[in-house]
Amino acid sequence: MKSVELAFLAFGLGLDAFSVAVAFGMCQKTCPVGARLRLSLAFGAFQFFMPLLGFLAGAKVTNIVASFDHFVVLGILSSVGVKMVAEGLRRDETRPFPDLSRGWPLLFASLATSIDALAVGFSFALLQERVLFEAMVIGIFAFSMTYLGVSFGHQVQRRAVFSRPEVFGGIVLILIGFKVFLEHL
Repeated sequence: MKSVELAFLAFGLGLDAFSVAVAFGMCQKTCPVGARLRLSLAFGAFQFFMPLLGFLAGAKVTNIVASFDHFVVLGILSSVGVKMVAEGLRRDETRPFPDLSRGWPLLFASLATSIDALAVGFSFALLQERVLFEAMVIGIFAFSMTYLGVSFGHQVQRRAVFSRPEVFGGIVLILIGFKVFLEHL
């Protein structure tokens, strides 16, 4: 795969990670470097490993996964988004918003943003492309775009005129889930 094609592919795969990272960054009152790195490392690692997994699974699994992957993404992002909206609406201002860069929300968001990378791995197997270097580039792009997304989202939150950015962030996640779902219909 040519460098320019790989860069566009990695950028395209990283856009969902960037969007989710912006939503997460908007929900954090404080956004220390450790939280940014945790989210970035998780998203980058999933984006790295999913093409490898897709390559190993090969074309046999492609049709099976492609038939329901959009439902998985919709379900994960919508459930995390609804949870964020609900907590944002009932949250006591004196209690800090939970850290979304840990635990189940981190795992689910990492999985949801990397399912497309799994399909890319399948296509690499079909096209008999090499995969390790490409997966590394995809992971590095995802890491970088996630870090920038969290930082940007946090800056937006700090300047926001609305008092409940987690509600907005949750709505963004739900909309991303529906976007992925509608693209696959």
